[in-house]
Amino acid sequence: MSTFRLTVPPVSGIIRPRLVTLGAVLAVTAFLLFCWGLSIGDYPIALADVVRALAGSGDPGTVLVVQELRLPRALVGLLAGVAFGISGALFQTMTRNPLASPDMIGLTQGAGTAVVAGIVLGWDGGLGTQALGLLGALTTALVVYALAWRRGATGYRIILVGIGVAWICTSATDYLVAKGGRFQAQAALGWLVGNLNGRTWGQVGPLAIALAVLLPTALLLGRLLRTLQLGDDVATGLGTRVQPVRLAVLLTGVGLVAFATASAGPVAFVALAAPQITQRLARTAWPPTLASGLTGAVIVLGGDLLARTLVTGTELPVGIVTGVLGAPILLWLLARANRAGSGG
Repeated sequence: MSTFRLTVPPVSGIIRPRLVTLGAVLAVTAFLLFCWGLSIGDYPIALADVVRALAGSGDPGTVLVVQELRLPRALVGLLAGVAFGISGALFQTMTRNPLASPDMIGLTQGAGTAVVAGIVLGWDGGLGTQALGLLGALTTALVVYALAWRRGATGYRIILVGIGVAWICTSATDYLVAKGGRFQAQAALGWLVGNLNGRTWGQVGPLAIALAVLLPTALLLGRLLRTLQLGDDVATGLGTRVQPVRLAVLLTGVGLVAFATASAGPVAFVALAAPQITQRLARTAWPPTLASGLTGAVIVLGGDLLARTLVTGTELPVGIVTGVLGAPILLWLLARANRAGSGG
């Protein structure tokens, strides 16, 4: 660990070589998985040709297949993984609880309920899935925050209230699917499981814009988040406005998970597992924000590769793979919390 200080601009900070190395390894791994995903399909393409096609050179047919047919799917997987990972890191750091993720506190379910209502009931009002997902997640977050408020909203109460709200949203979604017609129910179920099949540039654009705005916001909140880990009283003593910061973190995390869910569906366990895996690899006291996003990208892209190659002739939804891989991590976190005396 080393420190640096600049006079122009007046910036100082700490450099952690292990974290920097981990981030570089994760970025390279994500890029390799990204290119690998572009290379497989009915028309196999060599990795070298994929890289050339991304740069716009090479065979025109290969460029067309890569840039127009396969690139949107890969970009949605990459960007959604980053958004899920960062959102999970924000919530786990804010609440000081490794079980706090959008999956666990109802945000993903709220976004899902809003999108399914638009699909089944036609209540979209001309809005796309991104707008519906954002509206559903934001409404759920405000409900959770309001119900958890008691002279402030602590992380523990947010988690407990969020679990209850998550089940309410899940029940509402199940009712909507059962109420809808056969084709509407199939469309809703295909989206609900978390799926990258058939992604287009229409899903890439809003997600990319959301990340361009919310990623810098999440990084700027990093220093204030670390003071929240010391407890509300200590954070207040250090000059942190606890409730406004907690609300800003909540809204940033909601925006990330809402746009990711609207684009790729509620891909299970990525927001829960990515920050915990990253924290242990980096050996830090909290989940590193940017590295957690890169880990999320690796999980989604790697899960999508498994989903496309695991069963010959069938492309499984990526959410099935991440669910199978993420469930043991959830069980391990619960067992670890119980051993620590904090699991109930």
